[in-house]
Amino acid sequence: MTNPVHRTILLFDIEQFGTRDDVEQAFLRRVLYDVVDATLLAADIDETARLRADRGDSVMELIDAQASVPALVKTLLTETPALLHNKNRLIATSAQMRLRIVLSSGYVAIDDNGWVGSDLNHAVRLLNSDPLRDALKERTDECVLCVSDAIYQGVVRHGPLGVRPDDFHRITVETKEGPTVAWVHGEPGPTGSTGSSAGSVPVSDTPASSQHNDVRINGDQYGQVGGTHHGDQHFDFTRPARDEHR
Repeated sequence: MTNPVHRTILLFDIEQFGTRDDVEQAFLRRVLYDVVDATLLAADIDETARLRADRGDSVMELIDAQASVPALVKTLLTETPALLHNKNRLIATSAQMRLRIVLSSGYVAIDDNGWVGSDLNHAVRLLNSDPLRDALKERTDECVLCVSDAIYQGVVRHGPLGVRPDDFHRITVETKEGPTVAWVHGEPGPTGSTGSSAGSVPVSDTPASSQHNDVRINGDQYGQVGGTHHGDQHFDFTRPARDEHR
């Protein structure tokens, strides 16, 4: 196993992938690859600066820390929706694709079977959170972007060219490791995608936790996450992707 290295973590997940038949799933995966590759190319991220993992209905990209995060955020807000729209307009309505996207960062270790680390686990928790799922359901947009609090505080809130901090709203997601703060692009929906839906905690009632706890992945420790840690946590991202309803 390698020593943990700091990487920008980019995740894409196809909405309701598990409801599609095998032919549609294979087609949507190819479309997703095209959108991801074109997004990173538009953000001027070379293939040598990224490493991909496939989880069936989602794609993970580990991106070299030297790549420009402001440029990537801008691309995800502008180019990615346009790329996805151009793909969908040529596809039958029943086969069109919508995406949840998470941009995070942290330390990730790589072994012979895959990637491990609490920061990666944190990003996956955001990708699968109810507030992000609800944000996409409540919109006509074809994708929705969520950034971790670290990305928001370090990049977005400073308003780099093409990025408006006021266009993001804060959510607080209840995870197995405790409540965690993130930021979703766009206005909150009527069902409360600010974090009041199932599996989350209202922002007004739960401030961001200042406590940090060690999380152990497959018996090894990789960094820290915010929130309250309950017992030993073991996560394995090397298992085959599950056919879940998205």
